[in-house]
Amino acid sequence: MIEPSPKDKLKQEQLKQGGDIPRHVAIIMDGNGRWAREKGYSRVFGHREGVNSARDIVEASGQLGVKFLTLYTFSTENWKRPRTEIALLMKLLISSIRSETDRLMQNDVRLIATGNLSNLPANVMNELNDAIDKTSGNKLMTLNLALSYSGRWDIINAVKSLAMEQKNGKNDLSQLDEATFSKHLATAGIPDPDLLIRTGGDYRVSNFLLWQIAYSEIYIDTTYWPEFKRTQYYRAISEYQRRERRFGMTSEQIKRKH
Repeated sequence: MIEPSPKDKLKQEQLKQGGDIPRHVAIIMDGNGRWAREKGYSRVFGHREGVNSARDIVEASGQLGVKFLTLYTFSTENWKRPRTEIALLMKLLISSIRSETDRLMQNDVRLIATGNLSNLPANVMNELNDAIDKTSGNKLMTLNLALSYSGRWDIINAVKSLAMEQKNGKNDLSQLDEATFSKHLATAGIPDPDLLIRTGGDYRVSNFLLWQIAYSEIYIDTTYWPEFKRTQYYRAISEYQRRERRFGMTSEQIKRKH
C-alpha cells in the first residue's frame, strides 16, 4: 500500500474514528466527456484522465478500509456509442489494466469483473483474465469492474438462470426469496453497496446495480470524474457517516438495536 500524505492520513484517521466505513462503495464515474469538452480536448482524453481518478480512489478506499469497490466502467448502453470511440475505449481499457496490475499487487487489491463479458473483444478479455488471475490471492480489498453491464441485463439474466434450474428440477420457484435471487445475479458473493456515488451532477442511476442499490445511500457530486479525487471521496464518506440508515424502520427502532 502506497503511504498517504500526512494530510490524507489525518483525514483517513478522522473518518475511521467518525463512524462506520462503508463495506462496499459503488461509483458511477460520469463526466469524462463533458470535462474534456470544456477543456477543449477529445472525449478519449477525458477517459484517460479518468483513469488517474480511478487509481486514486482505489488506493484511498484500501487505506480507509473499504472492502469492495465497484466502478461502472462500461455499460451495456455504451455499445451504442460511435465505433471509433468504442475502439479507443477498448484500447484504453487494455492499456489501463496492463499498467495498473502491478499497482494492484502492491496494494493487495483483488480484481474481478461483472457484466456480459462475452461481448468484450478477445484481446480485452485476455488482458482482463490475466490481471484477475494474477491478483486473485490479494486480500485487502476487491475492485469490481462493471463491464458491459446493466442492471436490467443482470436481473433478466438471473431470471433466465432460475427458469432453467426450475426446468431441470433444481429449484422450486414458489419458494423463491430475495437471498436466492441475489445468488443468481452477476454480483453473487458481493455485499450490496452501502454507498452509491455519482459524479458529474446528474440525478439518475443509469441502469446500474438496480437490485443491489435498493437500500444504498446515494451521494451526488457535481465534480466531473477526471477531477474527482480522494478529497471529494472523503467528503462523500463523511456525508455517509452522518446519515441514519433505517432500512424501513424508525429511528427509535434503530437506536434500540444499537
